[in-house]
Amino acid sequence: MNVIFGRKPVLEAINSGEEIEQVYILYGQKGGIIDSIRVACKKKGIKCNEIPLAKFNFYSSNAVAQGVIAIKTDQKFYPLEEILSGSIQSEYPLILVLDSIQDTHNLGAILRTAECSGVDGVIITRHNSAPVNSTVVKTSAGATEHVRICPVNNLSNALRDLKNGGFWIFGSYLAGSNDEISKVKRYTDVDYKIPVALVLGNEEKGIRKLTAESCDFLVNIPMKGKIQSLNVSVAAGILLFEILRQRKN
Repeated sequence: MNVIFGRKPVLEAINSGEEIEQVYILYGQKGGIIDSIRVACKKKGIKCNEIPLAKFNFYSSNAVAQGVIAIKTDQKFYPLEEILSGSIQSEYPLILVLDSIQDTHNLGAILRTAECSGVDGVIITRHNSAPVNSTVVKTSAGATEHVRICPVNNLSNALRDLKNGGFWIFGSYLAGSNDEISKVKRYTDVDYKIPVALVLGNEEKGIRKLTAESCDFLVNIPMKGKIQSLNVSVAAGILLFEILRQRKN
C-alpha cells in the first residue's frame, strides 16, 4: 500500500494530479491546510473521511503524518497517446470512454465486460468518477490487470484527440438526458465496422450535454418496461457485444 503522510505533502499530491484513492483525516484536525485538503478532494472527486485514532494508526503511527494521510492507487495507468497508437493497429479499433461513472461496482463490472469484449483501452474521467480501488479490482474479476486504463482531466479534449486519430464517437443515449434527439439511432442500426469510441455516461444523468455534442452518433437500447434505463454496466455489455457480433459477421 502506497501512503503519503503529512498535511503539505498530501495537499501537494492532490493538486498535482497524483492518483489518490482515499484521504483520511484524524478526528478533530482543523486549520487552513485541512480545509484546503477538503476543498481539493471535493474538486478532484477524491473521497475524504475523518477516522478515529485506532483506524488512523492502522495506516500510520508516525508523527509526520500530522493527522492526514492519502492512499495512492497501485493501478497502472496509460497515457492517451499510447492507447490510441495501440488501438489503431487493430483490425477494428475499439475504445471505451466512461463519462463520470461514480459507482465502484459499476466501474468494476464495466471493466470486466470491456476485457471480455476485446476493448483496446478504457478512458475514464479523472474527476467526479469512482477511483480504481480494491472494490473495482475485485468486481472486475482481475480485468484491471489486462485492460489499459487512461484517466483524463478533460473529456472533450480526449474525444477531439480520438476524432483526430480516426475514431468515430458513439454515445449511449439515456432518454431525456439531452436534446440531441435527431442524432439518436437504435443501437443495432449502425455500422460498427469502423474505428469506434463508445461513450457511456453517469448512472443517473447519462452522458453530459457537452459530451453528447461531441458524438458523431447517439445510440439507444429500446425499452419495453416502465423503467426507461438500464444499469450502466448492463448497457455496456449489450452495446459492446453488439459491436463484437457485427464485427465477427
